Amino acid sequence: MGSGASGTAGHRSLADQLRSWTDEQVSFLLTSRPDLATPAPHDFSQLASRAAIRSSIARALDSLTRGELSVLDALVVAGQTGDAEIATIVHADEEYVVAALARLRALALAWDSPEGLRALTGVADCLTGGPEAGVSGLRPRTPDAPPPAVVAARLDELSDVARAMLDHVVEHGGEATAGTVRRNIRPEDAATPVEELLSRGLLVPARDELLVVPGEVGLAFRGGRTTTERVDQPPSLATAERPARLTEGAAAGAAAEFCRRTELLLEWWSTRPAAALRTGGLGVRELKAAAVHLHLSEPDTALLVETASAAGLIATRADGDGNPVWVPTDAFDTWLAADLASRWVTLARAWLASPRLPGLVGQRAADDKPWNALTPELASALMPETRAMTLAVLAEVPPGHALASGTGLPSLVGRLAWLRPRRPRSRADQVAWTIAEARALGVTGLDALSPYGRALIAGDDPTPVLAALLPEPVDHVLIQADLTAVAPGPLESGIARSLQLLADVESRGAATVYRFSAQSVRRALDAGWTAAEVHAFLASVSRTPVPQPLSYLVDDAVRTFGQLRVGYAEAFVRSDDEAALAALAHHPKAPALGLRLLAPTVLVSTTPVDLLLVRLRELGVSPVVEGPDGTVRVGRIDEMRARTPKSRRPAHDDVRHAVQVAAAVRSLRAGDAAARVRPAVAVSPAGALSALRDAIERRAAVVIGFTDNQGVVGERVVDPIAVEGGQLTAHDRTADDVRTFAVHRIQRVTPVG
Repeated sequence: MGSGASGTAGHRSLADQLRSWTDEQVSFLLTSRPDLATPAPHDFSQLASRAAIRSSIARALDSLTRGELSVLDALVVAGQTGDAEIATIVHADEEYVVAALARLRALALAWDSPEGLRALTGVADCLTGGPEAGVSGLRPRTPDAPPPAVVAARLDELSDVARAMLDHVVEHGGEATAGTVRRNIRPEDAATPVEELLSRGLLVPARDELLVVPGEVGLAFRGGRTTTERVDQPPSLATAERPARLTEGAAAGAAAEFCRRTELLLEWWSTRPAAALRTGGLGVRELKAAAVHLHLSEPDTALLVETASAAGLIATRADGDGNPVWVPTDAFDTWLAADLASRWVTLARAWLASPRLPGLVGQRAADDKPWNALTPELASALMPETRAMTLAVLAEVPPGHALASGTGLPSLVGRLAWLRPRRPRSRADQVAWTIAEARALGVTGLDALSPYGRALIAGDDPTPVLAALLPEPVDHVLIQADLTAVAPGPLESGIARSLQLLADVESRGAATVYRFSAQSVRRALDAGWTAAEVHAFLASVSRTPVPQPLSYLVDDAVRTFGQLRVGYAEAFVRSDDEAALAALAHHPKAPALGLRLLAPTVLVSTTPVDLLLVRLRELGVSPVVEGPDGTVRVGRIDEMRARTPKSRRPAHDDVRHAVQVAAAVRSLRAGDAAARVRPAVAVSPAGALSALRDAIERRAAVVIGFTDNQGVVGERVVDPIAVEGGQLTAHDRTADDVRTFAVHRIQRVTPVG
């Protein structure tokens, strides 16, 4: 993975150390720090220059644990030193420190110079966050730091007032204001507590009239270590015993229910599309309507909608009036044809890789507007990492145990804060959302990771594991004389959809109860079913003989179905039953329909056909639409579909990045070979930056050729200090002062010696 400690000779620069690495080590660096690989660097000098950029260092630090940050912080405090000395000042086991240093080398955050191991120059500026982020707050030791025994002796020489002052300064950031105090004095000439500290080197002058506590003094205050607490022990999880049988059953039940409700919502949106906002999101009213339809809370409905969108099952398209609406995609039909376990895996994988934040739906944004589901801005690039890390920590809990009630979630947040102490601030909220979402999806049950959830985060196929926990689908129901049918388990998909068309769901649970009514049977007839098809379906799915009341109900519905026919006159109503038309014409609510009897078998109406059909059904009759040629037209609403959106799959991203890394390694080797025959003078802007950053790391002088404000080309021998924001800060040896130079004005950089 990473390189170990190099030989005692060390390397002239970070670029030289990178050149000595194998292709596997370079590939690991580019994979762990992807910003270094795009675009592919020309040579190792440019790679080292990129690695030293502050923004790149900050991103690399974000991937470290609190313990690794503490080891890096100790290296900054110690300065150039060896692995053994770092192990003595870090409050951790030596094996942990050695492993952490190997990872820091592998990430190019530290490198082996001839004087010893040292951190990149920009690391010290990026290490912020306090003890919670693994940063001790100690400053680097002075170049000629006295041994710990000498520091301890100097502390013992202090008066009580001076010792109290030093304690106060150390506890409050290690800085103090110099004021008018004398600086270059001997201990015996000190007249004030501050002079006592200055004369003994326990406070040293810094910039802007500041006095700071040297790192060696801070170490002495903490017993020779950078922290008073161990840094190699992550917080423990609060767990409690829960039978695996209960947790697995709860998880499998939630998984099946999530798939069922997803199917229910998308089938509803097939014929009653949800209006899309101009910003692309889902309106508050539409979300509330979906929640009522699914009998779910709005947060749970938002999670379901966002997961279906991440899986590519819903998208927007234009309706008949040209307005954007949310409807199922073509992929929904393929998803419906799969078995239940495969459906769940599709949803779970999409959720795990999704950057979406459904937990924010309903909350107020910075502009006091509520967050809407499916709004494009409702996303965070860190959410997939939080989900993966949360489930990975849950996987450490052995079977038969789960997060403890009350204390389990805070302990989980504490563990992730140790694993990633630098980001983000909303980590606690993201962990809580992940736990709630995993519970709703069935990834966990009773706050314990399910067996198929473990397979999911391990990258294995969870389908067979989940299928073994789900009950086998049944192909029959028990029809009873009270016009109900009981499904003794989850029905096969085709049978369930047909039965939902022919009957209404009365209750759900271990056994689903369906109720037949004249309206539900007419719904099937509207969809194009014939009387023979209804009777045949009922006989094929019922394990008991079809009761006579249900047969009579179907026959009565068929007999009255189509007795009235509606046509285009603005609209007309025709029937061979004169009594039925006469009764309709004299109905108390008939005047609102604008009906007029033209003949014993024909009525005309001023109401449009689409509205007339609805109103007549409200009056208890069952009209059908008649075409111009006298044929009956089934009035079923067409299901709408959208084109499945193209989405980037994480697996494809991994393959793409692996290809980029391999190409970058080849480019580095080729560029390094070409650099051997080029002169040492850097004349290109990229080459100048690389040379300057290399000089900063080596603490070496360079000769720069630059153009001043008057257009005069000159040369200066400088000691580069920092390159940030297009400006070089360096010590000008000619002027004996620190100056800044615009990088774009530097024409060439030549190493001294």
